[in-house]
Amino acid sequence: QVQLVESGGGLVQPGGSLRLSCAASGFTFSSYPMSWYRQAPGKERELVAAITSAGGSTNYADSVKGRFTISRDNAKNTTYLQMNSLKPEDTAVYYCNARLRRSPSVRYDYWGQGTQVTVSS
Repeated sequence: QVQLVESGGGLVQPGGSLRLSCAASGFTFSSYPMSWYRQAPGKERELVAAITSAGGSTNYADSVKGRFTISRDNAKNTTYLQMNSLKPEDTAVYYCNARLRRSPSVRYDYWGQGTQVTVSS
């Protein structure tokens, strides 16, 4: 079965850094793009960053451009999110996402359990 397990969250001071990891299993990791989303209390889940299957292209939300970096190691079936210059508004539960396919035309989102990131002094 598909599994996504996030780790690396925690409490960090404004301006600090944190690296999140997402260990994937149950599918051909190297064939699919991976993404990170986040959700703060009372807000909708939003896309933070995405990376193509081979890692050749990335996209970021405007709010994190220049501060966050998404990467992947296909040999380890792991996706990372390096977060630098963290701000209080980055506080949220961060989720790893894999958009797979249940049929040629139907996509399905798989999610990890989430990891809490709190940026506060």
